[in-house]
Amino acid sequence: MKIVTLVENSCGNENCIAEHGLSIYIETKKHKLLLDTGQTDAVVKNAKVLGIDLTAVDTVILSHGHYDHSGGILPFSKLNHTAQIIMQRSAAEPHYNGERYIGIDTDILKLPDVRLIDGDMQLDDELFLFSGITGRRCYPQGNKKLSCMKNGEKVEDDFRHEQCLVITQNGKRWLMSGCAHNGILNILDRYRELFDSYPDYVITGFHMMKLEGEHTEEEKAVIIQTAQELSQLDTVFYSGHCTGIPAFELMKEIMGDKLIALHSGETVI
Repeated sequence: MKIVTLVENSCGNENCIAEHGLSIYIETKKHKLLLDTGQTDAVVKNAKVLGIDLTAVDTVILSHGHYDHSGGILPFSKLNHTAQIIMQRSAAEPHYNGERYIGIDTDILKLPDVRLIDGDMQLDDELFLFSGITGRRCYPQGNKKLSCMKNGEKVEDDFRHEQCLVITQNGKRWLMSGCAHNGILNILDRYRELFDSYPDYVITGFHMMKLEGEHTEEEKAVIIQTAQELSQLDTVFYSGHCTGIPAFELMKEIMGDKLIALHSGETVI
């Protein structure tokens, strides 16, 4: 198995581009796939630098319907005309941060290999997708300003468009989420419902991004409680993007070696 961070907010390879976005390249025994595609064509440029052949990718998984995870799909599609692009049907709906549109480029929906799904899906014995995350403990506070359109009006986003990828390989399971908008603890609760265990590894943002000194006491309490609960698991977490440096550093103090930073251009395994 091979996992490479193609796009992330910070650089781990000086020849690669960093941007506010996330894209993970994964090779399994049966697949070459992308989880998300970042915000721009940086995914294509970084793949070229790293010697990754995007024309060989057979599957793209979109974790949720935001621009900073879907923006590289159209540039990718100019190189690769055969990969299936799988997203929740609700990921195609309009999404906003205040008045600013942060949803996907609707031209993506015109691509012939886009596959809109509803709920969980077993792709094969390696790949499984799940959504349906309804828990709200330690819910990311930044979600409160995010909205979606329902029946012609903006309402607070419930993130039903968020889906998680589970990869089973060599007797281990990897859980991958783009931003964990539903809250990583709630995602893990849903995972445990499905698998009656916890994953061996997790790759995800934690959606806790704020600048130094900007977190409220309530937000700090959520970060600390989340880190404390995660530290009790026999799971290694790789995180970056929307986690934010101050939150990551606070969690790192609690989680130690169980929390590892992601950077553009770096190989995870």
